[in-house]
Amino acid sequence: MDFAFSEEQEELGRTVRTFLADTSPETETRRLMETPEGFDRALWLRMGTELGLQGLAVPEEYGGAGCGPVEVGVVMEEMGRALVCAPFLSSAVLATTTLLRCADEDARKRLLPGLACGELVGTLALTEDSARWDAAGVRLTARESKGSWLLTGHKTFVLDGATADVVLTVARTEDDTGDGIGVFCVEGDAAGLTRAPLPTMDPTRRQARLDYQDVPATRLRTHGDGWDLVSEVLDRAAVALAAEQVGVASRALDMAVEYAKVRHQFGRPIGSFQAVKHLLADVLLEMESARAAAHYALLASENEDPELPAVASLAKAFCSDACVQATQENIQVHGGIGFTWEHPAHLYLKRAKTSQLLFGDPAYHRELLARRIGMEMEQDKGAA
Repeated sequence: MDFAFSEEQEELGRTVRTFLADTSPETETRRLMETPEGFDRALWLRMGTELGLQGLAVPEEYGGAGCGPVEVGVVMEEMGRALVCAPFLSSAVLATTTLLRCADEDARKRLLPGLACGELVGTLALTEDSARWDAAGVRLTARESKGSWLLTGHKTFVLDGATADVVLTVARTEDDTGDGIGVFCVEGDAAGLTRAPLPTMDPTRRQARLDYQDVPATRLRTHGDGWDLVSEVLDRAAVALAAEQVGVASRALDMAVEYAKVRHQFGRPIGSFQAVKHLLADVLLEMESARAAAHYALLASENEDPELPAVASLAKAFCSDACVQATQENIQVHGGIGFTWEHPAHLYLKRAKTSQLLFGDPAYHRELLARRIGMEMEQDKGAA
């Protein structure tokens, strides 16, 4: 498999990096951290209309660019580098992927154009108090009443859940067939829906608790069991997040190297000391390995590779650890100033730590990887 991106994809990355350098410097990130919404709606619309970022993976028939996961990954990596305050992961990845992978053409026609241009913000509500990322963690219930659906229960740790216009909610039904899991479309201002922002470690990525009390919803049609759809979405979201983690780690390493060149101790740059050289070399090795894993996973997602579930777990586990290591060592190289609120190093560490847990921590994904590889081996034995 060719790991290299095309010239068009490389140019996309350069364009996004330049755009974000102008529109999302550190001062703007810190300003948005203190706002109720946590992002700039005007900038979000510019991303959708001027650059078409939210619609990269959306087919042209729904107002998108008709690209794929690789282009989304390129954007995610640059957004990680800039630590952008925007609902890209929740809307352009989670919500958009759910609609693209489901079997509901009516929902696609109704929602994808708005998501693609930035007029709408979407998200996926899955986790509850158990913080589980599997079907067993779904306890919110959906019951059918007079031809419509009503949702009761709660969701937590919902990305951009307090501001999303469309909340795709995973719920447990009373169906006699299938796995009893469904995905339901809920309007952000629906009756009976209460949304409360959650205080979290990372102020640059908002999360919320959503309480449902007989909230009206529309069920998305799926190709098979409901959890099959959710699992597909989570795998692809984990790959996109791995790409973002590479961007975060890359920027943290750049910051550490830059500081090691200009900070003098004992009459010489601290980067000339062997201990600092070895530390930064270790981070570089982990970061480049993480980049290879993320790029491989993006290409597997692009090509609908049957190995994607295993590759997604591998990339998420490895990139999570590499990102945390890079951001921690960045603070170590900076010394005392790296611990201060005024320096941006702590913001990258906080993003790394919360991303490490999002969609399952490394231990969860290593166990999932082992199970997925084991299942494939058993299937191969059966076929033989």
